[in-house]
Amino acid sequence: MARNSEKAMTTLARFRASQLGEAVVKERRPFLASEENSLRKAEKWRRQIIGEISRKVSQIQNAGLGEFKIRDLNDEINKLLREKGHWETRIVELGGPDYQKVGPKMLDSEGKEVPGNRGYKYFGAAKDLPGVRELFEQEPTLPPRKTRAEMMKLIDADYYGYRDEDDGVLVPLEMEHEKEIIAAAVEEWKHKKEAGLLTDEIPESQEKEEEDIYAIAPDSGSDEESDENDKEMDTTEGQERYVAHVPVPSQKEVEEALLKRKKMELFEKYASENLMKQGQEAKALMGL
Repeated sequence: MARNSEKAMTTLARFRASQLGEAVVKERRPFLASEENSLRKAEKWRRQIIGEISRKVSQIQNAGLGEFKIRDLNDEINKLLREKGHWETRIVELGGPDYQKVGPKMLDSEGKEVPGNRGYKYFGAAKDLPGVRELFEQEPTLPPRKTRAEMMKLIDADYYGYRDEDDGVLVPLEMEHEKEIIAAAVEEWKHKKEAGLLTDEIPESQEKEEEDIYAIAPDSGSDEESDENDKEMDTTEGQERYVAHVPVPSQKEVEEALLKRKKMELFEKYASENLMKQGQEAKALMGL
């Protein structure tokens, strides 16, 4: 009997609760945040959305739900996040606090910020879905390139090969190689000599001395001409003597030519055409 009475009381309690629930009409969240004009209710809808996000984030941690269910849950969470952003913007418009600045960031179970791509976030098991893991794999960072100054720090005389002979290995090898080359050259010379390809006679081209193209042939002229040539060519001891094959003007002739040229330049610069004509006519009359 006790059990039946308890069951009846439980049933009665449920019926009473259902009646009370029907009396209270549940208020639905507006579809657009701009339709709400009450700051208190806007904050209430924001808290409600946060609760829904928390429940769905807890569900998506279960990797056994299957790929399709996990993708649907992740889409619903992102949709709720966008809706929460709309309500936070509406709260600011109604004079409330800016939760987008002061609110906490979305963190995963490890305390890291939830990864995403272009505003779309991935939660829980959604991060391990095929195609998602590759999205967030970071490429291995390349080692930093050394600057020219850093590379020049390691360059010394060994880099240019200045101390290659200090190790005592290269010089003996070079000497051994030199002996082999000399021996091969001597052996080749002996074979040629035995074969009669070499002669002991010195070629005529080597016997003749090279002709000195700068040598001065003895002049058959008089002594006076030779004395004049000696005066024209200034030579010093220890230097070769050269002969001028063209007439060389003296220092006096050069000075007279320069003076005449300077007079002509001044005359052309300061004398007028009429004056020049008169001067030429005067010279013609005087027979100059």
